Amino acid sequence: MAQGKPIMLVAMDDSAHSLYALEWTIDHFFTPFGSNHPFQLIIVHARPLPISLLGLAGPASADVIPMMEVDLKKAAAKMTEKVKELCKTKSLDNVNVEIMEGDPRNVMCEAVDKHNATILVLGSHGYGSVKRAVLGSVSDYCAHHAHCTVMIVKKPKQRKE
Repeated sequence: MAQGKPIMLVAMDDSAHSLYALEWTIDHFFTPFGSNHPFQLIIVHARPLPISLLGLAGPASADVIPMMEVDLKKAAAKMTEKVKELCKTKSLDNVNVEIMEGDPRNVMCEAVDKHNATILVLGSHGYGSVKRAVLGSVSDYCAHHAHCTVMIVKKPKQRKE
């Protein structure tokens, strides 16, 4: 790994928004510099805990947890392969992809502290104010709680012609 370079973390989930944020980041901070890019890139995927997806499903839900665990691991592996493939097509080597379990808001802030990151990049899902209030916004939370600069990359809307 590149020693001494500042750490740039990119948060990933299985959405097109986070994939766009990663591609945008690579295109603007890595590709133009060739092998002499200014950051060490670490990609972090927050894999939810199965119990967090079940919510208030009741005691019978305990039977479902092992199956959900397998599905979540498969989804994380698929996302990791997609990320590695994108990096490979952009001629970006030595990319570290980490899978961490937990609420994405907490996981990203913990990853920033763990790696002493200089910048955290997140994609924006573009939720309206009501959805954001109900679901919570990972990017909003991280902008207020991460101990580094936070860059939110918003995928442009398609223009109607």
